[in-house]
Amino acid sequence: MDSWERARLVLHGAHLSADRLAHLRPLTGGTYNTVEELLLTDGSRYVLKVAPDPSVPGMRHEKRLLVAEAEFYRAAAEAGVPAPRTLALGEEPAVAHLLMTACPGEPWDGSVTDAERAPLRTELGRQTARLHRITGPGFGYPSGALGPLAPDWRTAFGIMVEAVLDDVRDYRARLPRPVETVTRTLRAGFPALDEVITPRLVHFDLWDGNILLDRPAGEEPRIGGLIDGERMFWGDPLADFVSLALLADIEQDAAFLAGYRDAGGRTDFDASARLRLALYRAYLYLIMLTEGVPRAFEADRWRWLEEAVAPELVAALDEIEDLAPRLGPVGP
Repeated sequence: MDSWERARLVLHGAHLSADRLAHLRPLTGGTYNTVEELLLTDGSRYVLKVAPDPSVPGMRHEKRLLVAEAEFYRAAAEAGVPAPRTLALGEEPAVAHLLMTACPGEPWDGSVTDAERAPLRTELGRQTARLHRITGPGFGYPSGALGPLAPDWRTAFGIMVEAVLDDVRDYRARLPRPVETVTRTLRAGFPALDEVITPRLVHFDLWDGNILLDRPAGEEPRIGGLIDGERMFWGDPLADFVSLALLADIEQDAAFLAGYRDAGGRTDFDASARLRLALYRAYLYLIMLTEGVPRAFEADRWRWLEEAVAPELVAALDEIEDLAPRLGPVGP
């Protein structure tokens, strides 16, 4: 089945006029799902995501990603945050797909001026705080990729960490420290997770490429939508600060934090919060250093990972080793 035939079938299943499909454009930027923009003759735009064949190698947490993405968009609508709206979700593994509305704008990039950046980051802070008000029925990935939701965050995050470490072993990913050492270090920080008692919505992939900026003629740019919510989970809202300041320090983003506080978000970076942030940084960087094996990244991408990401993993592990003994057992 070619892309056009597949798109028409999905549109028909969503009770849209499949015969009005005028244009289909592949969208780049992702590394897992196939993503296409569908333009109809009446000018309406949709985005279709198609999961890879189940036989394609991937990481353990990547099963049923589109189910998680649909859940994120449902929750974002509840929060009043701009995001796509789900029109159709196909969960059959062989033809898993997600059809959604298209948000206005293009991914945040280097064209943003210094004058534009501060108000945009402030608004992004407000939107993130609104996302974090939404609570879930338990902790972990709603896709069920790693099993059912857990009753507490330490259990859920422990399962998430063990899954990625199993992927490291299976794919023989190159880490800057032995996997056994990484495992011991991460586990030493787990007591701090007991402070998190309410499962909250976490996007966990809010880097610039997943933030659309709309530039209406004659107006200031605004956030058109938060997209690619496929890696969302119910957990500690602090975890979102990792991708929001990818390979950097969210505490240096004064504009974002001002907006986050303005909308009711907590920004207390005490020793426990910093320890949890270090755990979440390590988790993301482990994913980044591992996913390239099943994705068969090219040499340039591997070079960047080794030069930019591996040192940040080491820094996160060092911070856990420094903070964990000083905090000792932590309770809710």
